[in-house]
Amino acid sequence: MKQQTPLTNPNTVRLTGLLYLLVIICAGFSQGYVRGTLVVFGDAQATAANILANEGLFRLGLTTDLIAFLLDAVISVLLYQIFKPYGKILAMVSSAMRLLAHPAIACLNLLNHYMAYQVLDGSDFLDVFGPDQLEALSLLFMEAHRYGYLLAGAFFGVHCLLLGIQIYSSNVVPKLFGGLMLGAAAGYLMETFGDFTLPGNEVWLALVVGIAAALGEVSLTFYMLIKGGTKRYRA
Repeated sequence: MKQQTPLTNPNTVRLTGLLYLLVIICAGFSQGYVRGTLVVFGDAQATAANILANEGLFRLGLTTDLIAFLLDAVISVLLYQIFKPYGKILAMVSSAMRLLAHPAIACLNLLNHYMAYQVLDGSDFLDVFGPDQLEALSLLFMEAHRYGYLLAGAFFGVHCLLLGIQIYSSNVVPKLFGGLMLGAAAGYLMETFGDFTLPGNEVWLALVVGIAAALGEVSLTFYMLIKGGTKRYRA
């Protein structure tokens, strides 16, 4: 029987599930609601008007994203500790990919989110630009943020792939979730490489990754939070 330590027990699995749920809520709010509601891609004037009329909501979206990425750093360490007994190198690479995806790349990418408002706030040093130019710059920063999110998605897709393999090779959670995480990995990687190499397919690729992530990440999150692992793992 595998010897349990304070960082390899059912309570650690439940804690990871709880933090993962908070990440899903925070990131879903900022990406799905805030930017999904305020940003009108292709319409700089409408986007600028939405951002200025909802400054508090726009700033809150950045804050909840930052909270999600900070929590993701903790989750990366916890997942490493949980799966390390079943393959230290694989667990290390998997966690490193998650750390690069959100705490690193996506966190820095929040600068683009912030600058989309900064160019509209009426600072004196921006007087050299006309209103139309500032609106276009704001939308450009939001476009840059979207592509930064896609870059982070490539690293996160690889993490999901490796996490699926770890689930298959361990007894922490049922192997079904390993298959679902492989599906989530395919969704993230399809969206990233599809948007960069085959423009014009953004809508259906976003739908694919949304469904795949919901099936894989959300189901895994609730299982970890409620069950704390399989009966064999908890024994």
